[in-house]
Amino acid sequence: MQNHPKALSFDLDDTLWPCDDVIGRAESALYDWLEAHFPAIPARYSLDDMRRIRQETAGRDPALAVDLSRLRVETLRWHAREAGYSEGMAEAGLDVFLTERQRVNLYPEVLEVLERLRRTFPLIALTNGNACVRRVGLGAYFDVSLSAADVGAAKPDPAMFRAACSELSLRPGDLLHVGDDPLRDVHAARSLGARAVWLNRSAMEWPEGLRRAQHEMDNLQGLLPLLAGAARHG
Repeated sequence: MQNHPKALSFDLDDTLWPCDDVIGRAESALYDWLEAHFPAIPARYSLDDMRRIRQETAGRDPALAVDLSRLRVETLRWHAREAGYSEGMAEAGLDVFLTERQRVNLYPEVLEVLERLRRTFPLIALTNGNACVRRVGLGAYFDVSLSAADVGAAKPDPAMFRAACSELSLRPGDLLHVGDDPLRDVHAARSLGARAVWLNRSAMEWPEGLRRAQHEMDNLQGLLPLLAGAARHG
């Protein structure tokens, strides 16, 4: 690649690890905990019911929609009030969920690729969710980690990309973003002026009407030849 970027940013869920199983396992752990300690809640609401209530709550409050941990706490408080429990159980419930949320199974190439790239580039983690690179064991690889809750906006809003550039005094064109989502990762980064790699592990067709990535690959190993010869900046 000519004109190498000065920093790389990475989406987390479904880019560094598969997400659906993680969330499902974390929600089941929370539901089991409720059955053991606050049984009136699961007696009234199934796991699907609780997801629906959380989605409806997010739809009514945009501030909660971009802070998924706070959203989960607020809906647990609602369930507690409705079932006659103390609202203080909500924070404990969040801890149960987040403990399991951070137990991820990395895609096979992730550690090698991050280890090699961090020798050359500052690395930035960007997520709409509440995964924590430190708690999943990847903190040493990233110079900056930002979530939608940190900046008050979720991708595809450009705020997270602007914040990433600000953290390292970069222009958008200095940043190369890597992610799996055509809209939230690729189109959003490109609309701000950053470059993008579409990580297309499942051979999806590109959606019409979105700005395409400069590069497409089916696993992160493809970043190594793409960025070969770059020297670390900063």
